[in-house]
Amino acid sequence: MKKSELIAAIAEKGGFTKKESEAMLKLFTETVTEALANGEKVSVSGFGVFNVTDRAARDTVNPATKKVQHIEARKAPVFKASKALKEAVDHK
Repeated sequence: MKKSELIAAIAEKGGFTKKESEAMLKLFTETVTEALANGEKVSVSGFGVFNVTDRAARDTVNPATKKVQHIEARKAPVFKASKALKEAVDHK
């Protein structure tokens, strides 16, 4: 599902205009992004948890050139799905 399809689905299910749905989605993503940038965890009950994890610095080898490359330590956003979401997707 693309962003435009998500906006259309939100509009249809919620009875909103596409413009209103797009604004809500934008506010959601901006709010989650800001919280993660500030080191906060965002938990959406029944959906999952957005969090930031630390990735250690490491050396890798380019398989084509066999040259060693150093990758700096960084922070990365992660998402962990809730049990309810996992069960809804698995629906056995």
